[in-house]
Formats: sequence, structure tokens, C-alpha cells
Amino acid sequence: MQPDSATRPTVAGPAAGAEAPAAARRAGRWGGVALMLGSGLSNQAGASVGALAFPVLGPVGVVAVRQWVAAVVLAVVGRPRIGRFSAAQWRVVLALALVYGGMNLALYAAVDRIGLGLAVTLEFLGPLTVALVGSRRRADLLAALAAAGAVAVIARPTPTTDYPGIGLALVAALCWGCYILLNRSVGARLPGLEGSAAAAVVSGTLYLPVGAWVLWQHPPTLAALGCALVAGVLASAVPLLSDLLALRRVPAHFFGVFMSVHPVFAALIGLVVLGQHLDAPAWSAIAVIVVANTVAVSAPARSAARRAPRRATVRGRGA
Repeated sequence: MQPDSATRPTVAGPAAGAEAPAAARRAGRWGGVALMLGSGLSNQAGASVGALAFPVLGPVGVVAVRQWVAAVVLAVVGRPRIGRFSAAQWRVVLALALVYGGMNLALYAAVDRIGLGLAVTLEFLGPLTVALVGSRRRADLLAALAAAGAVAVIARPTPTTDYPGIGLALVAALCWGCYILLNRSVGARLPGLEGSAAAAVVSGTLYLPVGAWVLWQHPPTLAALGCALVAGVLASAVPLLSDLLALRRVPAHFFGVFMSVHPVFAALIGLVVLGQHLDAPAWSAIAVIVVANTVAVSAPARSAARRAPRRATVRGRGA
């Protein structure tokens, strides 16, 4: 007599055992995509909300509040042991703090003049340049030329062209490139988020007298102060935590490629929240810079993926 199917023991085969981890990885990756999407939208939404406070606080006041929020959040998350830093560690931390504060100030000042979409797009030339420097690939050269052409389109002479605003956005791009390089140096000298957290605390401290003077000279309304605080949370706290969680779920190169769409988010949110309309050439320039950044960021990952099977084959033959 055969046992009833309800009481028959179930034996999980190898296929069933393999399906569970694969399903978990897929779920984790989709969760990472959702976190990156939320981070990008939050970052640009925070900048647009902060721009609403410009008429009262100006870019300097909004950036000061944002730096204070970032300092508090990173101090809690990173818990830097500042008393144990060496002189060499302090040098890179101070450099990172100055670049971090200058980057946000230049970006917000550019947003005030040329709008969120164009300011963020030009700022992305910073990481694009870092990715392209030293490369000899033809695709990277074409990406650099395409990005340069896109900048020329954005800076073309028109009745509304704001060259100081474009210059401020390019300063923000330079600062972001330096920020990336300094973060690597800080990461090599200090564990975890201690270096970045210490830099945020220093930057927030440097903005205390600046922010206090701005708030004294321009007494904030409750609405303007609320917008600045919301900008600090949405543009600093939420992206920081979301990106940390996302990087645990998706490969670093995929994270970098997804970051390339931030200028599109900025242009769309600038249109919806701030009513900032862009013409067709500006939209085309944004698309070109997004594609160029995607090409530059994804190339190293493809090269590493091609080298990995060869290394595995060599090790296999040696065994």
C-alpha cells in the first residue's frame, strides 16, 4: 500500500535548493533598484524644495541648513572617533569638508540662476571627467567629445544664457570630481564612514557663523525654514541611508550607471515643482551627458567581467 500523498515526505532536490537563493537575489536586486529610484527622486526633490526658500534665505542660507542636517545625520550613522585622528587623516578630512561645502554652495547658487535641470546636468561633468581621465578607449573619447558638445549647446549664446550660472555649475562639477578623489583617499585612511562623517561635521561647523549671519540678516519665515529643513532631509539624510542600503543589494557598477539618470530626474522635478521649462536643445544636451556618463561608468565593469573568466580559466589549468 502506497502512503497517502498528504503524509508522504517531501524531499527538496538540488534544483529547489538553488531556486531559493536565486529568488532572494532577484528580490534583493529589485529592492536595490527601488532604493536607488527613491534616493534619486528624494535628492532632486530636496533641491527643488530648497529652491523654494531662495527668495527668503538665498542659496547660502539653504545650504547652511542642509549642511547642518547632513552633519547630524552622518555623525549619528558614521560615529567618527575624531580624537583618534592623526595629522595626516585630519588633512584629507579638512580638504573633503571644504570641497563638500563648496560643492553644495556652488550647485545651489547655480540652481538659483540656471535652474535645477541644467545645474545638475553640468555638475555631472565632475564624475564623468574622473571616469574618463586616463582612459584610452575610443568609446570613452567619443563620450568626452559628446559631453563637450552638450556643454557647448547649453552655453550657446541666447537672450537667456546665464554665464555666471553656468560657471557656478562647472565649479560644482570640479568640486564633485575632487570630492570623489578625496573620498577615496579618506576611505583608504579611515574605516567605514568615519572620514565622511567627520568631514560633514567639520563642514557643518564651518557653516555655523555663515548660516547664523544669513539668518540674522534675513529673518526666515516658518515656511522658508521648513523648506530648508526638508531640503536637508530629502537631499542629505534620505539619499545617504538609501544609497548605503542599495549598495548592499546591487553591484557597484550598476549603482553608478543608475546615478547617470539623475539629471533627467532634476529636469523633470524642476519642471513640475519649480515650473522651469527647458527647450529642445537643452533636453538633447541632458540626454547626451546622461548617455556619456553611462558609457564611462559601465565600461570598467564590462572589462572586469571579461577578465574574470580568463582568470578563472588560468587558475583551473594551474590546479
